[in-house]
Amino acid sequence: MAHDPADAPPLALRPIDPHVIVLFGVSGDLARRKLLPGLYHLYATGLLPEFRILGCMRGESTDDELRALAREAADNCGDDTPTDEKWDPFAERLASVDITLGPETLAAAVDEERSRLGDEARILHYLSVPPKAVDSLLTLIAEAGLNTRRARIVLEKPFGHDLASARALNARLHEVFAEEQVFRIDHYLGKEAAQNILALRFANGLFEPIWNLNHIEHVQIDVPETLAVGDRAAFYESTGAFRDMIVTHLFQILAFVAMEPPTALEPDAITIEKNKVFRSLQPLDPGKAVRGQYEGYHFTEGVDPDSSTETFVALACTVDNWRWAGVPFFLRTGKRMAESWRIISIAFREPPKSMFPSGSGVGSHGPDHLTFDLDESSRLSLSFYGKRPGPGFVLDKQSLQFSLTEVDHDDTLEAYERLIRDAMIGDHTLFTTADGIEHLWAISEPLLEAETPVHLYRQGSWGPEAMNQLVEPFGWRLPFARHWRGPLDGDPKPNPAARGGSDPGGAPRPG
Repeated sequence: MAHDPADAPPLALRPIDPHVIVLFGVSGDLARRKLLPGLYHLYATGLLPEFRILGCMRGESTDDELRALAREAADNCGDDTPTDEKWDPFAERLASVDITLGPETLAAAVDEERSRLGDEARILHYLSVPPKAVDSLLTLIAEAGLNTRRARIVLEKPFGHDLASARALNARLHEVFAEEQVFRIDHYLGKEAAQNILALRFANGLFEPIWNLNHIEHVQIDVPETLAVGDRAAFYESTGAFRDMIVTHLFQILAFVAMEPPTALEPDAITIEKNKVFRSLQPLDPGKAVRGQYEGYHFTEGVDPDSSTETFVALACTVDNWRWAGVPFFLRTGKRMAESWRIISIAFREPPKSMFPSGSGVGSHGPDHLTFDLDESSRLSLSFYGKRPGPGFVLDKQSLQFSLTEVDHDDTLEAYERLIRDAMIGDHTLFTTADGIEHLWAISEPLLEAETPVHLYRQGSWGPEAMNQLVEPFGWRLPFARHWRGPLDGDPKPNPAARGGSDPGGAPRPG
């Protein structure tokens, strides 16, 4: 009997080939905070295949020094402190190599690790390095002969800083790897809550029929941060908030919100629909954007005293297709703001005519909203008007809420963990294509080329006053006037550190 492809398990659940993970930038901040703890967690939960990790260093280093670095990272930045019983078998799979010794040394080190895994072993190159280092590492990989068809490569953002540089980087990358081997990582799309957008939309008859211009008034994607630029000033001066966050993260989230139903829950089908959204985005209008810089930014070490780099940006954009024509999408992000959140707010249109008497409360709290919190708790809330108990007919705003903390879930992965595993499988669903990123830089050119003013804003505020004119006649949903429901008995307590240190007496709840 012929095999029916529909009977095959989902890509995410299929067996994974053994892997040699070649980690460039293993001593850097990202590797310490996310990659090494994440790889250990994948191993501890049984979600890694047979593997070896080769940490690429610049200078002589022993395997034991790398293992000590990894253990410190897992102890200080991981969710669970490793026990020796779990850690020792993981540590045995770590080895270091000095890449300054050239391609022959790197090739020999990878071959040695592959020999421990067998002929079916794949190679996953992870470039956790500054953008300026990518070209030389691509040359090193190619000269070492490590770009075979059984190799893949993961690249961190930013992917270029404008259309010309993104095209040049893609062209250089394609000299060494085919596009299907390339994974441009965006950890925002690795979050459970981001993927829950697809589940909510396409698995429920309640939402998909109203997910269009007839029922949705506007959409807001809001990612304020309490953190300052800190020791990333050199990077930030060449990037700014727009390049750092909007192109890389917020446009990707917008695609999940705005995309058409894919023909299947498969990487190629989802990528096609995401790229259709990017092609439907209209070029950004500099007159519908506000740039800001927090007071005191100039005093940060490494910042030009005359810098006009924005630490805040808010903008309105439009998706010009039949589903979204005329519906504004408002995006906002910034440093040193009042609170740290990752919020998507879908504002529904109000009924065309109210039968309720004046003073009933209808309309006094704004439209109904569906709100996604992209934090690790993966919360969502649907607000609506309901009758206040008692005589008369007075209405209050109520909400239905859900959080991952309310269900048993032993296999939840942190965003980087999920994406590393997806790259090993070859699942491109949560990654950006060359065409996709180039379209985003293309629509960004009018804003990047315009000399728009940079407004100062107070540290700990919600941004410059000019942002309020941008969103009129609507209002920004952050800050919220009300709060999320508190943790249920037995739920983990809120973690202020996970939100950039902001804990305003309970997380805000959409109203």
